[in-house]
Amino acid sequence: MTAPAPIRVVLADDHALVLEGLRNLLAAEPGVEILATATDGAEALDAVRRYAPDVLILDYQMTVMGGIACLHRIREEQLPVRVLMLSAFGDAHAMRTAVEGGADGFALKTDSPIATIAAIRQVAAGQLVFPQAARRWLSPSAPPENDALTEREEKVLALVAEGAGNAHIAKTLHLSESTVKFHLRNLFAKLGVSNRTEAAARYHRRG
Repeated sequence: MTAPAPIRVVLADDHALVLEGLRNLLAAEPGVEILATATDGAEALDAVRRYAPDVLILDYQMTVMGGIACLHRIREEQLPVRVLMLSAFGDAHAMRTAVEGGADGFALKTDSPIATIAAIRQVAAGQLVFPQAARRWLSPSAPPENDALTEREEKVLALVAEGAGNAHIAKTLHLSESTVKFHLRNLFAKLGVSNRTEAAARYHRRG
């Protein structure tokens, strides 16, 4: 049986200790290949363009170009990489900003090595990964903190109303399909609907 291809990774963090720790952690992990490291967003963007990794582990706050700015550039250029945002702080604003920007996951620097490895593998497999603390606002069954749709949710809804499928929405908005599904769950909950047809009807009724 042929062994599965390794998960090809680029690491980006402006703290040398964190970067070296991640490098050592992943170097010892079977099925993971480190292609390059970066210490700011500009270097990370260049590495993604040059090496076309499967996953970019991207520090949320960095000098020169921050993680969110780098993420926006990656999605604007439609670079085919899954992005796991890494942060020392797990506040709702940071996580919302990451998912609105098109991140495929959000991990905390305080997570255990096992949890970090699991997050990388899950993101590589196309899953949307966020810390346990985020479940309250990520869950579609949780009462929304604000019923108003976000700008990203409005764009997703407009495309749903045009009859676009998830793959088309993902390509148009430079998102992964898992992120599109996340936005659909949230906007369905906010609109009080259960499917795309009902959501489209609500959109058209709003004019």
